[in-house]
Amino acid sequence: MPVTLMNPEGMMKPDVYRQVAVATGSRQVHIAGQVAYDADGQLVARGDLAGQVAQAYRNVAIALAAAGATFNDVVRLTIYVVDWKLERMPDFLAGIEQASKGLNIVPTPASLIGVAALFEPGVLVEIEATAVVD
Repeated sequence: MPVTLMNPEGMMKPDVYRQVAVATGSRQVHIAGQVAYDADGQLVARGDLAGQVAQAYRNVAIALAAAGATFNDVVRLTIYVVDWKLERMPDFLAGIEQASKGLNIVPTPASLIGVAALFEPGVLVEIEATAVVD
């Protein structure tokens, strides 16, 4: 397997992400920021952070599969959330849980960045991914 994920001793050990990814594969896959659009370009789960997180993760999975990768190959996620506050964490985690029911989401190194707005009103979350495969 080209990706090893870890939480080193002496560092916080979060459940939803890992502190370090070591990639030994030879091919990089960079996934553009994915939002909660369906295949027809329609926004899914308007006003629902959990629903949009789940759809964005599903879209990342589709993009990874198109490149011959899965969440097991992901070395980095960057997640942008509109109007982020810690109080929104339960909805954010609920979205990951929804997506996990159909996907094998692996906790990888990740950054969650609060932003004032994304490119279109109503879009609440955007997820970028980087994977490494053999």
